Amino acid sequence: MISVATMRRVDRWLGVPACFALTLLRRLREPPGRAEPRRIVFVKLAEQGSTVLAAQAIRRAIGLVGAGNVYFLVFEENRAILDAMGLLPPANVVTIRTGSIARTIAGALGAIARLRRAGIDTAIDLEFFARSSAALAYLSGARWRVGFHAFSGEASYRGDLMTHRLSFNSHLHTSLTFDSLVAALERDPASLPAFDFQPREDEAALPQFSPDASDVAAVRETLRALAGARAAAPLILLNANASDLLPLRRWPAARYVELARALLARHPEVLVAFTGAPIEAAAAEALVRDIGSERAISLAGRTTIRQLLAAYGLAEVLVTNDSGPAHFAALTPIDVVTLFGPETPHLFRALTPRSHTIWAGLACSPCINAFNDRQSPCTNNVCMQVITVDQVLEEVSRAYESRRARAVRH
Repeated sequence: MISVATMRRVDRWLGVPACFALTLLRRLREPPGRAEPRRIVFVKLAEQGSTVLAAQAIRRAIGLVGAGNVYFLVFEENRAILDAMGLLPPANVVTIRTGSIARTIAGALGAIARLRRAGIDTAIDLEFFARSSAALAYLSGARWRVGFHAFSGEASYRGDLMTHRLSFNSHLHTSLTFDSLVAALERDPASLPAFDFQPREDEAALPQFSPDASDVAAVRETLRALAGARAAAPLILLNANASDLLPLRRWPAARYVELARALLARHPEVLVAFTGAPIEAAAAEALVRDIGSERAISLAGRTTIRQLLAAYGLAEVLVTNDSGPAHFAALTPIDVVTLFGPETPHLFRALTPRSHTIWAGLACSPCINAFNDRQSPCTNNVCMQVITVDQVLEEVSRAYESRRARAVRH
């Protein structure tokens, strides 16, 4: 798989000249008037967590043209959450295979050809200021294209490829930002970026995942294999990882060990399990060994996305760094405690009434935003380190005990 650093270099060094050249080509054509969308594609290549936050936007697009006419362009390894959300026909998810630069370019060309054959007339670029997504939106053949524009040089150059150009509002939750992009289709592009749309947060807008019986059975069998007779105990999940895209979001791994020990001591009836991707399995197993309890296990690398969501449905609370799992959990009934540092919960908290956030709000935080390509000069994430085990323990215990009390009442 291509590293995040390589993807950023390619987006910069190839994306800038590509967007410049495509902008010149675009200006040879007549600018279109009001949009009359019939077939819409969303472009969101990476970050499955952000894909969950696009649920309101996808539903708005479905309301305009019907689910059969809404498509989604994404890296192949990131499509699983789209399928689990169940909003779009699987055949309408267009993927780009990665693994090497050559394979990615070939995959992008294939995806462009497929979108053109589908007769896409409208593209919604959900990336903030990436060049590759802007170029793909243009090359899709879409007559109308909605996305963010650096009007005063406040963000990275990505040409002038959008017909509906919006200013990025750093005070809107990301779900509302995405929703606004679709709403812009109903405005005269000449009037933008002035925009009289009033986005409204509706936490019930997220779809709720319904696991297959086979997914639940597979998770229960894995729990029995790892925990034996304790498999039926109340389950608390810990996600000690964060994607390579933003490693500054990690809470120190040793704190997760301390937290697990404290949870096991305060709640002797619970089972603690670490989650994670296959590549994170070894690190999760090491944490379990450090905890040194038969009531601590690792599910990392042992579940598919659907099985992970099924595990959330069986568990009481998830503790996670600010990353995709916080948003996956919002598709299920679990309580989720999310630890924020380089980014802010005001923009990225999980959209569930069972969301609990911990954020120190230091003077230097958040340091990552849309205007700096989500990169930071920081090499010492004190914003995460100042979050204490006691803080997290108390938040988790409140959520867990509240759930147990409700269960007793009902």
